Amino acid sequence: MKPVIVLVEPQLGQNIGKAARAMLNFGLTEMRIVNPRDGWPNPEAGPAASKADIVLDQAQIFDTTAEAIADCSLIYASTVRRRDVMTPVVGPEEMAAEIHASQGRTGILFGRERSGLSTEDVALSTRIVTVPINPEFGSLNLAQAVILLAYEWSRSAGLEQPTAREIEDPAPMGELDSLIGHLDRLLDDKGYFFPPERSEATRQTIRTIMTKPGWSSREINALHGMIKALAAPKR
Repeated sequence: MKPVIVLVEPQLGQNIGKAARAMLNFGLTEMRIVNPRDGWPNPEAGPAASKADIVLDQAQIFDTTAEAIADCSLIYASTVRRRDVMTPVVGPEEMAAEIHASQGRTGILFGRERSGLSTEDVALSTRIVTVPINPEFGSLNLAQAVILLAYEWSRSAGLEQPTAREIEDPAPMGELDSLIGHLDRLLDDKGYFFPPERSEATRQTIRTIMTKPGWSSREINALHGMIKALAAPKR
């Protein structure tokens, strides 16, 4: 189950919008906001969200942190290690694994821009999750903190953005054979296969090279065009 992102007393609408944008990049849509300083809705949140409107439109507002996480059985406080509480501390990777293994709702708490989470907020959590950053400059803004943990959750869930190659199916072998034949004829015309006794081995090497990428039909058509242009007389 996807975790809930809980922003505790955020100060600026822009930061709420940027956090929403960070969430949606990694497939998270449920935002809960505790007592936002400038009220809600906030006109500055929308432009900063950069079209992550689904997150802002569905955002729920709560008066207290306890109310915002009342239905969560696993709660992570995103903060540095706190000596004033005895809450167990985990890293992002361990957090992600626990969330995926959990059957209940999970909430991740993020604190105020200036002061972070209070001791009372952290005491409500079941875990502290902390990111290993430079101990001499631990200055993440709200959206950066959200995106780091959202990314770790999505990585563990296997939700990385697909590449163009993954979206396009590999072309049929007949199309690849046609491309290799096209290239073979051009190279043969240029006397590339020399000495003759090595031509078969060279052709096999070319086939291996051309077969490896798993070209799509679109890519094969583009390569046909490039080979044709190279073979044509200069304009």
